[in-house]
Amino acid sequence: MTVPVLTIDGPSGAGKGTVSRAVAKQLGWHYLDSGSIYRSLAIAVTQAGVDLLKLRQICEIAYAMELEFECGAELVVRLNGVDVSANLCTETTGNAASIIAAYPEVREVLLQKQKDFQQLPGLVADGRDMGSVVFPDAKFKVYLTASAEERGLRRYKQLIEKGIDANLIQITKEILARDQRDSERTTAPLTVPQGAYYLDSSSLTIQQVIEAVINLVRAD
Repeated sequence: MTVPVLTIDGPSGAGKGTVSRAVAKQLGWHYLDSGSIYRSLAIAVTQAGVDLLKLRQICEIAYAMELEFECGAELVVRLNGVDVSANLCTETTGNAASIIAAYPEVREVLLQKQKDFQQLPGLVADGRDMGSVVFPDAKFKVYLTASAEERGLRRYKQLIEKGIDANLIQITKEILARDQRDSERTTAPLTVPQGAYYLDSSSLTIQQVIEAVINLVRAD
């Protein structure tokens, strides 16, 4: 029996994580956050004291690591049985993950790790190349986006709510720069997957986006 897959791709700040977790929970499906896989590997490499230029050793760690995702109000990620959720969003982890993700050999190892999440009753996969590279034959594909201004505003509000000083203009500039990097990279660039449902969330609430995605799956 073929395991149904729903891919939700899109640029940074489009709300992929929030929407994907909610949809996975409502459908009772498994959940894959591809970004957290790279960040988890960065944590594993850092903990092992391995230099970020040591490609062979990084690949060995990638092969060996075991990951679990738990969808709740917040995403819980377990690396080799240990909850590393609090370390995923640190600047150190992000920078290391960015370096590691640039290695085609590492992406090849992690490609199979991601495919292994495809289990019954189904999988919701969130990322930037889920529908184009990892699961090109997915039954359901969504490309979730929003204007750079709207994504910047959302990020700005998140930071302010956490008591972190933020500059809206600077955040928006960074989002635009990241969009360009993601779209122009040679390995697995950000693109609208073939056959994907294009969903612009600029003027929609999170709940409206969740309902639109759920309806797409249930209409089948």
